[in-house]
Amino acid sequence: MRYVLGFDGGGTKTDSVLMDETGVILARARSGSSNPTTFGVEASLTALSAAAREALRAAERSEQDIAYLVAGVSGAGEPAMHLAVQSGLQPRFPNAKICITSDLVLSLAATGEIPSVVVIAGTGSAVLGRTEPAELARAGGFGPLIGDPGSAYDIGRKATAVILQKNLNRERFPLGAKVLESLQCKFDELFDQARARPGDVFPKIFRVVAKEAESGDAAARALLTAGAQDLRDQAREVIEKLKLREADFFLAKTGGVFDGSPFLNCQFDSLMREIAPKARIGLLPRSVAEAAAQLAREALMNPLVLEES
Repeated sequence: MRYVLGFDGGGTKTDSVLMDETGVILARARSGSSNPTTFGVEASLTALSAAAREALRAAERSEQDIAYLVAGVSGAGEPAMHLAVQSGLQPRFPNAKICITSDLVLSLAATGEIPSVVVIAGTGSAVLGRTEPAELARAGGFGPLIGDPGSAYDIGRKATAVILQKNLNRERFPLGAKVLESLQCKFDELFDQARARPGDVFPKIFRVVAKEAESGDAAARALLTAGAQDLRDQAREVIEKLKLREADFFLAKTGGVFDGSPFLNCQFDSLMREIAPKARIGLLPRSVAEAAAQLAREALMNPLVLEES
């Protein structure tokens, strides 16, 4: 029996799926962040290896048993990062063929439909769509420095800016107080932490904003509404490029922003129905890690499915 591994590596978590060559899922596991652009190649390799090791342990298998590995890793789209992650994994899985690809591509594959559009909103954000015959369109996904509008990072960053402004003007701001309470820090410490560890701090602040929005906090709801509009704008770019405004297609959502904020989720759906009224909006029918494992299995059976890496 041969075995394959699939990964979904992002800025907050890394999911892995261990599958045998018949398509049976043997184990799932999760570890920490694996975006090499944000956290470095070594941190990415550590997270990927940890997720794999946990899945293999659960199924009583070893790294030597893996014949094919497909990993969709956020931030590994650049050739240098792609090669660094692949080269770092190869010694850890000596008998495996390894394919490192974009988490965007695997998210789109996980829709299981053509045409389809997938909106990713986690630590980062991006939109990817496809139609027959394999025409692709993309918006966003450029990273936090250039901009990931509508992401947990971006919403947390904007919330922090509002907190700083309110403090500067000595205005009472309940949302800011909730953020400080959640992070267990004082105002000056928040500023220092945000500058030193934005990739860690801003997504945590997003979670506070999402929680307070459910309690009716007006400032939190304004931030999340703006985030939903940012995601809408990216999705509209892809939909218009692919001429899907009046089409019946699957619009899939995935990521911690949608999972973590019912308010933003509802706002986004309403905005999208104005742009693409015939779209079927829903969550991905399967996980990205599972789609990666399935792709690895298909490549194991038919080498032409993926180029050898």
